[in-house]
Amino acid sequence: MRKATLIIKNAAQVLTCRSDDPQTVDLLADAYVAIEGKRIVSVGRMRDLAGAVDTAGAAEIDATGRVVLPGFVDCHTHFVFGGSRVEEYVARLSDNDTESLRRRGIPVGIRVTVDATRNLPYETLSRQAEQRLREMLLSGTTTVESKSGYGFTTESELKMLRINRDLESLYPVEIASTFLGAHGWPADTSKADYMRLLKEEMFPAVAAAGLAEFCDIWCDEGYYTADECRELLRVGESLGMRPRIHAEAYSWIGGSDVAAEMRMSSSDHLNYTPRETLKRLAHADVVGVLLPMIDFAVRHPHPFDPIPMLEAELPLALATNCCPGCWCTSMPLTIALACREHGMSVECAIKAATRGGAQALARLDRIGTLEPGKQADIQIWSVSRYEDIAYRIGSPITETVLKAGVVSVSQGNVISGKGR
Repeated sequence: MRKATLIIKNAAQVLTCRSDDPQTVDLLADAYVAIEGKRIVSVGRMRDLAGAVDTAGAAEIDATGRVVLPGFVDCHTHFVFGGSRVEEYVARLSDNDTESLRRRGIPVGIRVTVDATRNLPYETLSRQAEQRLREMLLSGTTTVESKSGYGFTTESELKMLRINRDLESLYPVEIASTFLGAHGWPADTSKADYMRLLKEEMFPAVAAAGLAEFCDIWCDEGYYTADECRELLRVGESLGMRPRIHAEAYSWIGGSDVAAEMRMSSSDHLNYTPRETLKRLAHADVVGVLLPMIDFAVRHPHPFDPIPMLEAELPLALATNCCPGCWCTSMPLTIALACREHGMSVECAIKAATRGGAQALARLDRIGTLEPGKQADIQIWSVSRYEDIAYRIGSPITETVLKAGVVSVSQGNVISGKGR
């Protein structure tokens, strides 16, 4: 019999999320989670606890009337960025024409953020990102992916990735770093010249510094073609970075087909992905990462539709896409929008925000579900039914968060890894 050091007991519902069925959260009623050190040793019904685990001397968390589930895995964000684009965002509420905004003298687009990110000192940029990371933790996120991509110079891209590394040492949130140097290219440089810089200098510098687990690229009309994506991502892959791709956000030019061909970790957005390509992604075990907050923020003309994806048996993940054009740090709000605006079931959305995110980040062997042997990344909600995540739209129901078996949030306050 395994000995536990911490017991979460009397939970109204424990959502294990252990199966690959997207339409169930694998619920146990009147249940417990037993933890030894950093790992889960047992999950089951309260009536079976005494015969399953040695609880002598174990600390206890009473989860009476509460929901217990895995910590969120926010697998697509750009939360390290400088400045704000609030002027552009508010202007677009009544005038969504980019040229009209420029004529009015309103700065627009990614290059506004590039200028701000390049110009901010490391410490200032880090503190801005830290506040967003703190908000993510408070809403139940225990693992987050964070991309560079607002620098377009070797120095600036490395600065963003170093902030990821340093923030992970300050907060009990695991950060998966992604090099997204190919988020565009500088206004004063041709795409061909910038691609050469990426291949000959930027990718090698990031790899030499050991700062990125993944590499990513924006495949869309006006950005990088499918062939260019293949060429650049193969460079990153040869240097030890797992490839991912922004695909079909505003057009279909073959990005997800390259994702299937290269068996990437994920293909993200998928607003215009054809059904046959969805089947190819599923066959290649690529995770489809869906981003309801950006569709909402930009009033997307073609919001993603999860139904064909589920019919293709494509594994799905949900993420906030926290970025200057979509300033959202809340996975609960992301889930609520996925359900209301995109027709996802509550079960499917929760599964995508936990198990699916872990799969997209190649971490399903250790996080994303509540099972013996998995890391104890757990959140507790102050409600008795999991459906409230969709019903209480954006409400702060995350009461307790554990990272690797240690309580990091209690009663809505960060109590470990408090930052600077």
